[in-house]
Amino acid sequence: MITSKPLHSSFWYLMFFIIAGVAPSSAIASMGQETKTMLDLTGHWVGITSLIIFVIAYVVVILEEFLHLRKSKPVMLAAGLIWLLIAIAYTQLGDPSVMEDAVRHHILEYAELLLFLLAAMTYINTMSERNVFKRLRGWLITSGFSLRSIFWITGLLAFFISPLADNLTTALIMAAVVIAVGAGNTAFITVSCINVVVAANAGGAFSPFGDITTLMVWQKGLVEFSEFFALFIPSLINWLIPAAIMSLTIPKARPEALSEEVMVKPGGYVIVGLFLFTITMTVSMNNFFHLPPVIGMMTGLSVLKFYGYWLKRSSMRLNRDIHGPGEKALESPTVAPFDIYKSMEHAEWDTLMFFYGVILAVGGLGTIGYLALVSNVMYVDLGPTWANILVGIISAIVDNIPVMFAVLTMNPDMSHAQWLLVTLTAGVGGSLLSIGSAAGVALMGQARGVYTFFSHLKWSWAIALGYAASIWAHLLINGT
Repeated sequence: MITSKPLHSSFWYLMFFIIAGVAPSSAIASMGQETKTMLDLTGHWVGITSLIIFVIAYVVVILEEFLHLRKSKPVMLAAGLIWLLIAIAYTQLGDPSVMEDAVRHHILEYAELLLFLLAAMTYINTMSERNVFKRLRGWLITSGFSLRSIFWITGLLAFFISPLADNLTTALIMAAVVIAVGAGNTAFITVSCINVVVAANAGGAFSPFGDITTLMVWQKGLVEFSEFFALFIPSLINWLIPAAIMSLTIPKARPEALSEEVMVKPGGYVIVGLFLFTITMTVSMNNFFHLPPVIGMMTGLSVLKFYGYWLKRSSMRLNRDIHGPGEKALESPTVAPFDIYKSMEHAEWDTLMFFYGVILAVGGLGTIGYLALVSNVMYVDLGPTWANILVGIISAIVDNIPVMFAVLTMNPDMSHAQWLLVTLTAGVGGSLLSIGSAAGVALMGQARGVYTFFSHLKWSWAIALGYAASIWAHLLINGT
């Protein structure tokens, strides 16, 4: 969930959040290479300069909306500069092979995440190209439900679709329905957009496919696939409490049903089935054969490519049947040939490159040794429960991806229930503010002037009640 953030915090709070969010443990220690010695560069000019570079880069990310500079650019540059400084220090003071092993470890982690997300994004983009999501939106718009029914239906669908699709795509689809049905009703659109954001983030928290943070936890092997569903009830509570409160402001009026006829293109429903098959195959290969999840997803992507080839050939045959043989069929096709690589082109490449910058930059700061500065404060002095609650709050202000990556690399000694707790809080904490998740930021653009930072902030107290209740429910059901 990549977002832009405000700069109204004090300097010391900002520094605490940054350091707390970017302080992973030694990459070499995590690889079990105790024979190699890591340099403590936290007080060295290399460490201080690297931290300053990261802070500057992240401030530029925060200002993305105003600078119109893609968020991947500053963090990719920061990652390169940080590792260059580390290399200089190890060349002069230590064993360069230690640094080399560390950076290769983080590149491998990124490669697994990149390929997994590329496969998932390609499936989602292909379903979108085949009008699967437009068909769902069209059905909702033409059904003639009351405003209150639309509020609950869009929230419910966002909660159950986001575990399979990403929360951004889910939120955009449901918000399109809300805006179309509630045209002119500002109050309805506002609370419904908030409801969709909270539901999408909550739904993503109990599935390895629902959010980048849950995917990270699963790929690390800290939580098994089936164990994520222990978060279902806490996630449901996280959405239901604010939804129930906000629904009281919505009248039972029944707007006039709109007319929007959308047909799913050939192969659309088959691709949905292939996506479910890919997920099942990925989970099975991981559970029974201990293969990394990326292997299953890339295998499923190959199946989609073969089916895409068949769709392309079918559309070309249809064009020939309509126009006859020759150049005419190619110049003015009635049915545009399907091209799987168009779906791959439309992957969120800026986001994928942002992940590269975050993982490498955060990994570099971890190699420098900043973990020692915050580990006692967060997981010893505060204790794991309060530390993990704080992770969710920080996620609403900074971003859950670097924060969760820091926690995973830090690898604090805590129980399985606490790993589930941090998975929950990192996933749903972004709902506290409109800028706390990709879903919220996207909807501020989609419903510009109606769903805003301050309109969301007006209901943050209700969302905070859901956040607190979901944590209580988790501790009650899953223990500490």
